[in-house]
Amino acid sequence: MTAARTALIAPLIVACAMFMESVDANVIVTALPAMARDFGRDPVALKIAVTSYVLGLGVFIPVCGWLADRFGARTVFRTAIGIFVAGSLLCAASNSLATFTLARFVQGVGGAMMVPVGRIIIFRVVHKVDFIRAMNYLSVPAMLGPAAGPLLGGFITTYLHWRLIFFINVPIGILGIYLTNKHIANTREPHPGPLDWIGFFLSAAGAVLLLLGLSLIGGELIANRDAFGMCGIGAVLLVLYVVYAQRARLPLLDLRFFKVPTFQASVLGGSLFRIGLGALPFLLPLMLQEGHGMSAFQSGLITCASAFGGMFMRTVASRVLHRYGFRSVLVVNAALSGVSIAACGLFFPGTPTWIIWVVVLLGGFFPALQFTSLNSLTYAEIASRDVGRATSLGSVVQQMSLGLGVTVGGIVLQISRLMNGHDAIMWSDFWPAFLVVGLCSFASIPVTLRLPRGAGEEISRGGRG
Repeated sequence: MTAARTALIAPLIVACAMFMESVDANVIVTALPAMARDFGRDPVALKIAVTSYVLGLGVFIPVCGWLADRFGARTVFRTAIGIFVAGSLLCAASNSLATFTLARFVQGVGGAMMVPVGRIIIFRVVHKVDFIRAMNYLSVPAMLGPAAGPLLGGFITTYLHWRLIFFINVPIGILGIYLTNKHIANTREPHPGPLDWIGFFLSAAGAVLLLLGLSLIGGELIANRDAFGMCGIGAVLLVLYVVYAQRARLPLLDLRFFKVPTFQASVLGGSLFRIGLGALPFLLPLMLQEGHGMSAFQSGLITCASAFGGMFMRTVASRVLHRYGFRSVLVVNAALSGVSIAACGLFFPGTPTWIIWVVVLLGGFFPALQFTSLNSLTYAEIASRDVGRATSLGSVVQQMSLGLGVTVGGIVLQISRLMNGHDAIMWSDFWPAFLVVGLCSFASIPVTLRLPRGAGEEISRGGRG
């Protein structure tokens, strides 16, 4: 196959896999109330299904590079697609919240390997002269997935059945495996070195137990005592990892990167911001359906507005950063994002749909600008030799914070409902949850204020549009 065809076909194959993962990450949020009815569960209890998917993504991302080097990028990529499709079929066949949660975790494991290994494939098979065009292909799923997911999920749930959502991945996955076998070489590194198995166990087990335990508090799957026990064990394992990582020569997740000011502001400050944004796709469709009586499709038509806000932001982000700089943008925009997220809690039955749509649109614009700023700032002071390890650490923290956002939003919603004495969720139960997750965005400001005023200046100048 010629280099020109490789530069076209390989990115398209990877982009299709990434689109499948992106849509799936957003497709179930509008279907959660319908799933809860079929499983005989409280809709808030299904936060565990969202969290388990994010956990599958987060805990396996750090080992993907090593797996690709050890077994070959093509082998790992097609295996990842196969795991993702298998997880999708398990989701469709699930008849209980427990089995559905496990199936979503399997999907997350597949998604964790698909996206980073797909990028590795692009780096290895596409010539530098074609690299920008290849990366443009990969940007499409990031833009279209969050918009298509709620619409598709809402339509299928309202007019067909939520189980059919997960069959969408099957033909795409099979085609992806076939094209991967035919067009992508099985590149690998000859000596990838040993994997930090101790670090992987401590960090993965600790994160899974802590976040799943938090998600199960106040739910119906296990007793609260057991959920708190999971949280305690998970916290201990994470503390042990911190101690271990300080002594290991090359730990799986190198915490020393947090000493770099721009990385600390981007990842730690950004994780506080992402808590709020992680909760929004969970809380908003739930409120529109359970609190306002909308159908899944109607809520999907509104939820997708945030994705369109994000698309528009991409056209102006570089200009904004060039004019005002990272520090100012991150501080002011964090406040605007927090306000736009908290404002969703002010909706009441009878609120004009266009007002809701505009607020949700702004709730996508401001966070997307924040994401662009944070992601660009991450590598401002990271040496090129350390980019891979810094990416692993940043990706894990980002995914965990998104999962924590769903958990925090769900817990506050449960507390609010109990305090109001409601047997079922009412629209008036939601405002405390939106307020709390909105305040999480404000909590990132003190971390950002530690940055020097010229932080990331070279990047912002280079991003002039």
